[in-house]
Amino acid sequence: MIAVIDYNMGNLRSVENAFEKVGEKIKIVKNPEEFKRFDKLVLPGVGAFGDAMEHLRKNGADEAIKEFAKSGKPMLGICLGMQLLFQKSEEFGEHKGLSLIEGEIKRFDASLFKKRLKIPHMGWNEIFIRKNTPLFKNLQNPFYAYFVHSYHAVCEDRFVIGKSVYGYEFVSAVQKENIFGIQPHPEKSHENGLKIIKNFVEL
Repeated sequence: MIAVIDYNMGNLRSVENAFEKVGEKIKIVKNPEEFKRFDKLVLPGVGAFGDAMEHLRKNGADEAIKEFAKSGKPMLGICLGMQLLFQKSEEFGEHKGLSLIEGEIKRFDASLFKKRLKIPHMGWNEIFIRKNTPLFKNLQNPFYAYFVHSYHAVCEDRFVIGKSVYGYEFVSAVQKENIFGIQPHPEKSHENGLKIIKNFVEL
C-alpha cells in the first residue's frame, strides 16, 4: 500500500487520480505515525520550500519521513517534494530541508541564459536520462514531462538520474538508493507521467 503525505501543500487529488489510472489505490495520510505502516511513500508539493518545511515540522512529519527513508522502502518526492529531500533552499531566504540527499535548491540564474526566458520554467520539456533506473523503465531517452518551477536542485552527479535544459542544463530527477525525486509533475505528464507512476508502484 502506498501513502501520499497530506501536509497542506500538494495537489493531492490529481496525484491520487494518476495512481488510480495505473490501477493502484493509495491512501492520503496526515498522521506521521502511520507512515511506517506503508510499503511506499510519496511526498508531493506545490508552493514555497520554507512554508512546506514548516508544515512538515509542525506535526513531526519531517522526522517520520527520515525514519521511513532509513527503512529502505521506496520513497518518491514530486516537484517541491523532490526539492524538500535536499539539505537547503535559497527560496525567500535560506531554509533547511530534510537532508536526505546532499545538495541544495537554487533559483534559475537568468544571467546565465543565452536568450531571454521567463521564470518560472513552465510547460513541456525534455528529460535526458543520465542513469539506468527502474523509475524510467520503458521511457524513451529523452522523454517529455510537464514542469512548473522557479528553483532547481544542485547536487553531485552520483545522485542524478535525469537532466533537462532551460537556459542551461539543470537536474530534473534524482535517486539515492531507495529515495527518488522528480522535478516535473508526473500526474500532469500524460502517458510518460503514468509510466513513471507505474514504475514506482512496481519497485
